[in-house]
Amino acid sequence: MQFLRTIFWVLLAVGIAIFATANWHDVMIDIGGEMRMAIKLPLLLALTFLLGAVPTMLWYRGRLWKMKRRIDQAQRALDAHPHTPAPPVAPPQRTSPPPPEPDSPF
Repeated sequence: MQFLRTIFWVLLAVGIAIFATANWHDVMIDIGGEMRMAIKLPLLLALTFLLGAVPTMLWYRGRLWKMKRRIDQAQRALDAHPHTPAPPVAPPQRTSPPPPEPDSPF
């Protein structure tokens, strides 16, 4: 399975490298007013990808950290107060005798 994962990442890296070399053009970006900036297209795409991925990754890591803290707190609470099961409850005893059976003609 590790072999397939490695092949996937190598193919992805080669594909990105081919895309970057084929599209290594300047792109002009209007910053504001008369200001313009020239940036290479693959760099612009990488920056926009990171601009969207990093906040999402940070939010995910924060939620994961919070859930792990909650699980650790619950585990510590369980370790501090071990639960001993209650003894089984006996079935209720009848206090009155069972009702008599009706007389049958046979």
